[in-house]
Amino acid sequence: MIVCGDGALAERLAAELAHVYQERVTLVIPPSQRSGGERQARVATLFGRVQAAVNRPPSTAGAATDAPRVVEAAVLDEATLAEVGVRDAAALAVVYDDDETNIHVALAARRLNPRLRLVIRLYNRKLGQHLEELLDQAAVLAVPGLDPAVLDISTTVLSDADTAAPALAATAVAGTSKVVQADGLLLRAVERTPPAPGEAARPGLCTLALLSSTANDPAGAEGSEASGSAGPVLLPDDDMVAAGTGRGTVVLETVTHTASAYSASPRLTGRGLPLASLFSRRLRWSLAGLVACVVGVAVATWLTTGDHPLHAAYLTLLDLFAIGDPALNEAPARQVLQLLAGLAGLLLMPVLLAAVLEALGTFRTVSGLRRPPRGLSGHVVLLGLGKVGTRVLARLGELGIPVVCVEEDPEARGIPLARRLRVPTVIGDATQEGVLEAARIDRAHSLLALTTNDATNLEAALYARSVEPGLRVALRLYDDEFATAVYRTLRTAHPRALTRSRSVSTLAAPAFAGAMMGRQILGAIPVERRVLLFAALNVAGHPQLEGRTIAESFRPGAWRVVALDTAEPDERLPDLAATPTHDGEHQGTGLVWDLHPGYVLRPEDRVVLAASRHGLAELLGRGPHSRARSADA
Repeated sequence: MIVCGDGALAERLAAELAHVYQERVTLVIPPSQRSGGERQARVATLFGRVQAAVNRPPSTAGAATDAPRVVEAAVLDEATLAEVGVRDAAALAVVYDDDETNIHVALAARRLNPRLRLVIRLYNRKLGQHLEELLDQAAVLAVPGLDPAVLDISTTVLSDADTAAPALAATAVAGTSKVVQADGLLLRAVERTPPAPGEAARPGLCTLALLSSTANDPAGAEGSEASGSAGPVLLPDDDMVAAGTGRGTVVLETVTHTASAYSASPRLTGRGLPLASLFSRRLRWSLAGLVACVVGVAVATWLTTGDHPLHAAYLTLLDLFAIGDPALNEAPARQVLQLLAGLAGLLLMPVLLAAVLEALGTFRTVSGLRRPPRGLSGHVVLLGLGKVGTRVLARLGELGIPVVCVEEDPEARGIPLARRLRVPTVIGDATQEGVLEAARIDRAHSLLALTTNDATNLEAALYARSVEPGLRVALRLYDDEFATAVYRTLRTAHPRALTRSRSVSTLAAPAFAGAMMGRQILGAIPVERRVLLFAALNVAGHPQLEGRTIAESFRPGAWRVVALDTAEPDERLPDLAATPTHDGEHQGTGLVWDLHPGYVLRPEDRVVLAASRHGLAELLGRGPHSRARSADA
């Protein structure tokens, strides 16, 4: 396995492949100002953390696993790729932060090894789809008669921002919800607090995890795989759930069509301009009051003069615009009504002028950034509009959640999206006084700090908590130890306020690793400081699944079948994780989620699995557990 990259995702992905899947890994990184020994030490340290996290006893591995081999290369051309072993490699992941670099490396690697499994990190979704088709066609032309089953997994384009965005958005909205998209459906996993004494917890469709025993302790840390029996338990059976009294759960609760989420968000269309955006609420009420007054005068004129209703309305309009004859010789009632109509006309002129000025101002600033409204409350303050922040903003927009963005760079990637969605945006440094106040942080529902600078995220979170102690906060932090320390400190200082720390590379690395192993990863959801993967898998060739019932195939802590694809093999969608379009071209074929435990899995079936990292590795015949059993046999 070869991993090429220049950031945290590359290092975490290499460590994931080396330990969880027991693969020999070469990590190709650009030269840095630090010495090679320092860089090697950093990767080795990260690898050691991953080993400690999964708490693998040395005796179960059969043989010690070497840390990834680190190679520094300034330019990744065909000669360099050949030198690092692309011609003989099983898979290559290209995860540079630049899309153009990733494309160049992928094209060169495909020329060197047509059978190579490619996993490419691309932010541009449409470009990624075209690139997958191009590279697959190149593989077919280079190797005639290539097995279609191999072709389906030969090229995979993923985005770490897309992988992490659902979890980050859900943390801001509900604090505990997690979302995975599959076959045009949204799979929602929800955290539930422990039931009261004498009450039974609702299981939902199935229980995905037990939270750690310290999850409800203000001074407790988020549990990880190194927390032992006190840590979170993935995919527990019924006995474990019954024994875990006092512990929260993560359950699969509902499955809804994604079309409903999209259709419920007219703000995403970017078409049309609603009346509420043209005219302020005060102006609309003033105009409505004047119209009611004029209608009342017209009705009174009709009743007092006995004229035809249309003639009475005509006289009232003439009086309103001061072009009617004075009612000198008419009845006193008619004279009073004429005076009232003239007074309404005087009031109408400034209202019409204000309406014209407001409309002109709205049209003039429609292509600019909006300022946060004065009365805004209950919104999400999104700090940072880079790659991840832009995807999270789009996700929050789909859910119809009010957002205020804060971005220091007026040319940031997400600014055009904020302008198109007409999302209020504050341009400025969030650490400077007055910037978060301008975003109405004192009335916000939550803060999402998603800049690439850990110190900026932490400083903004601390300042926001000083303004509003009960504010829900989610931080994007890279270093796990630093994130744990921040989490515990914030929870101790503000025990009643929700705090979450998330690492994009930690969420994305398991999905990229699964794709390199040839598995279609639908998504990943965080369970405290662990990750639960959802993968599409063909039953054929897996004795742990084939010929077994749904209940028999369940292995606590490792994997669980949560859905079954009911479509015929030749009618199945090649990519269940694809975002559905709204032109009727992409229609879900229908996954069955509420499965009968007695259903027997057939070789031709395709299932959706919820699996831990080591459980997925074991299904692939990789990893320490499967190798230990093979050695015992």
